[in-house]
Amino acid sequence: MKQTIILGNIITMDEKRPFAKAALVKNGVFAHIGSAEEAKKLADADAQILDYGDNFIYPGFIESHCHGSFAGERAIGQANLMQAGLTNYPKYREIIKEFIAKNPQRDFYVAAGWVENEEYVDKSFLDEICSEKPLFMQTGGGHSMLLNTKAMEWAGVDAEYAKKWGYDLVHVDKNGEPDGYLCEGPLFEIVPKLPTTVRDIKEYLLSWQDYAFSRGYTAVGDAGAEAIHRAAPQAYYELQEEGKLKLRTYAWMYVTDNADAKTEIARIAAQRAEMSGEYFHIVGAKAFLDGVTEAHTGWQNQDYLDTPGYHGAERYNDHDKMVQLIAEANKEGMSVHVHSEGGGATHYMLGCIEDAEKITGNKDQRNVLAHLHFVTDEDIRRMAETGSVAAVPPLWSPAVPGVYDQEIIFVGKELADQAYPIKSFYDAGANVVFHSDYPVSPMLDIKLSIYTAEKRNVPAGFMGIDGLKARNLKEAITREQSLRAMTINVARQFHQEHRLGSIEVDKIANMTVFDCDFKKSPRPTSSPPLLMAKKFTKRNFRNKYHKKNT
Repeated sequence: MKQTIILGNIITMDEKRPFAKAALVKNGVFAHIGSAEEAKKLADADAQILDYGDNFIYPGFIESHCHGSFAGERAIGQANLMQAGLTNYPKYREIIKEFIAKNPQRDFYVAAGWVENEEYVDKSFLDEICSEKPLFMQTGGGHSMLLNTKAMEWAGVDAEYAKKWGYDLVHVDKNGEPDGYLCEGPLFEIVPKLPTTVRDIKEYLLSWQDYAFSRGYTAVGDAGAEAIHRAAPQAYYELQEEGKLKLRTYAWMYVTDNADAKTEIARIAAQRAEMSGEYFHIVGAKAFLDGVTEAHTGWQNQDYLDTPGYHGAERYNDHDKMVQLIAEANKEGMSVHVHSEGGGATHYMLGCIEDAEKITGNKDQRNVLAHLHFVTDEDIRRMAETGSVAAVPPLWSPAVPGVYDQEIIFVGKELADQAYPIKSFYDAGANVVFHSDYPVSPMLDIKLSIYTAEKRNVPAGFMGIDGLKARNLKEAITREQSLRAMTINVARQFHQEHRLGSIEVDKIANMTVFDCDFKKSPRPTSSPPLLMAKKFTKRNFRNKYHKKNT
């Protein structure tokens, strides 16, 4: 029997024993938590000893909502526009041209990390860079995309395609012809069709695994594992079978907007039966309710101030189908995870969950609502009452110049100042988990997550940002609450709290070692780039030819 004694400052996240100096591990499971003397007495004489001295040992941190294969692809398979820093269209051209020159063998090219500004660009911007092969340029958030002419031809984006989807989602020129800009549903239809092999995806996943481990995470939730790469589940499964997948991944499978519930849950259940194992486990369905406020597609409770009569994009908006999706998932012991950015989307989803619970009688299904940009007090209360999981992004809470100004233009200062609640969810009794949405958001940082959750701000001078005003400070939480939102609470989200999330006897010996005590809130010293627009000019994100062509 293989035994290991772990020595150090152990932060257990176990309320009964929050701190220890030693742990005894037998065959990968904690057999004893306590003092060094006790552990040594219980261990065999030949037990391995790992002494971490004054360093701090935590349960392996868990990321509740990310996109694994997408993260790897952005790291090694795409032109990384984030290198340009702030929105910089001339620099984008240079980066894309350099990527194309280094990869002449590719049949198509993708650039990601585009941050839009007031300058409207269409297909001609990309045609000037590459006219011989399809070229796609995605925004950093992944909800909008620009195609060159060859890419439009390949994807079948023509006047009929634009008419089918509507001109808010597929923009057209004065002649009614698509100009190359599209967002939301069309993007999620086109991108998965790009010819990516299982071998490619496996390389992306291994790259992502290395990065997640380097940031202190030992388990993650992949929210829509097949949303970008349809073959991602197969890639996960093969890596698991080959013994190469070590990052425990709990995955929700992507369902298209207003899809048939019985068909989709039956498909996902079959995938789970075939592919789930120790390191890759399918736990439910993922749907998009809306887009994002910055792209004018977040589903709000009210109209956008700059666009009367329009409250955002409603994606999976069929109430009866969503109720059935939740109920069918419950039959299989699974949950439903939704992208719910605007307040209207959250209000809608909670109504669906309430109606589904009348059918199932289960208030512990742990359906997940992620992002939660704007939420009413009523819906915060309903989140707790329905046993739903609030997946919140503390990293997005600061009032970043440009982004914050944009929110004021779109939804008003009062609502912008109430963005991203966290403490209220805790106070209401909801299960709160942190998410990064990596790589859609380019930050995966434990220290910075704790800091922003407590201060609702970033440190002065951090990443070149100075003099910010804390936003919605009443929603600040404690460091202890932050740690729980990245460990035991996320394990609960996966129904894995009996195995993961804390250092306790009989749980898997998942640990991360740091040289600092997070409860003392160390000031972040480094982090992936924080993308922001220091200057924002009012822009009409709806297609200017919308009314004329509809």
